[in-house]
Amino acid sequence: QVQLVESGGGLVQAGGSLRLSCAASRRTVGSYVMGWFRQAPGKEREFAAAIRWNDRSTLYADSVKGRFTISRDNAKNMVYLQMNSLKSEDTAVYYCALDWGATMSDHSGSYDYWGQGTQVTVSS
Repeated sequence: QVQLVESGGGLVQAGGSLRLSCAASRRTVGSYVMGWFRQAPGKEREFAAAIRWNDRSTLYADSVKGRFTISRDNAKNMVYLQMNSLKSEDTAVYYCALDWGATMSDHSGSYDYWGQGTQVTVSS
C-alpha cells in the first residue's frame, strides 16, 4: 500500500507559476510511473503529465506541453509538477497518482494509487 499526499496548490494570477509536490509514504523501486491528473468543476479527470521513475522518461498532455514540467527526487521520494504560464483553464484539483506498470499511460484507469488532490485556481 502506498499513500500519496499532494501539496503546493493555491491561488495565482494568470501568467504566474506554481510548483506542486507529491510525497509517497514509502520508498519504492522499479520502473513504475508517477502521474499528475487534474479535474475541473463539471469536467472529467484529465491527464497532465507522467514520469517513469527509473529512467525519468516523461509524457505530457498537449494542453500543458511547454508550460509544465514533471520531475522526481529519488532521495526524497517526491514527484513535482512545475507549472508556468498558468491560464484560467488550468484551474482544477490536481491529483498525484502511481501506476505500477512500466508503460506510461494517460489513462486514469491505469493508475493504482491516488492522492486526495490539491486545488489550483488561476485568476484572469
